[in-house]
Amino acid sequence: MLSHERQEQYRRRYSEGHPGWQPSTLVYQDLVARHLVDEARALDLGCGRGGVMERLHTRAGVAVGLDPDGGSLSQHRAPGLALSCGVAEALPYGDGTFDLVCSSWVLEHLEDPDVAFGEASRVLTPGGRFVFLTPNLLHPLLMLNRALRWTQGRLVDWLYGRAEPDIFPALYRANTATAIDRLARRAGMERVSVQFIGDPTYLAFNEPLFRFGCVLERVIPRRMRVHLVGEYTGV
Repeated sequence: MLSHERQEQYRRRYSEGHPGWQPSTLVYQDLVARHLVDEARALDLGCGRGGVMERLHTRAGVAVGLDPDGGSLSQHRAPGLALSCGVAEALPYGDGTFDLVCSSWVLEHLEDPDVAFGEASRVLTPGGRFVFLTPNLLHPLLMLNRALRWTQGRLVDWLYGRAEPDIFPALYRANTATAIDRLARRAGMERVSVQFIGDPTYLAFNEPLFRFGCVLERVIPRRMRVHLVGEYTGV
């Protein structure tokens, strides 16, 4: 099992040897922050207990968090953030409500991504942005997670010691750049950017595996890196 603290230690080591590299969470946070101007209306889709909007919600004119898990909402760490219980496939908001919809670690769990992308597009203003962070199914670890059907997509969560209430089945129906492009187009959104972010620490259960992960990062094709950070615009 790889604890979060141990993984962060390896990330610091990797960053020291690779100037300019940032983990996907920071890439995503910077992208979200770029769109949180004073008058912005923002929705954190799948907000859980906190995440990026916990740190950035005060920058927005209006910030809202939505999650299907009532227990997580009751423990949310951002005071003053308006919270709603609901699912991505049926957003309880009017058309054109938000300038920004952001979502981290959610796309991999969507049961009906066509409907969810349509809903995200519907609640965006024209020119509004949909920003997300999600695993890339083309990465070997994620392919293994999907192939081991008996785990119900929970292998990655178990390996990294996540608490049982925070573990949800991963379906990976919106987890390649090609699939996301297709879903976004059908929903009426256009791509602004998709970044493929590598991170060798997902294999860093010990020193030899960390070094192997660093070698893998040098040889793996860009499109197979472990995380996707994307930005799409409503039209």
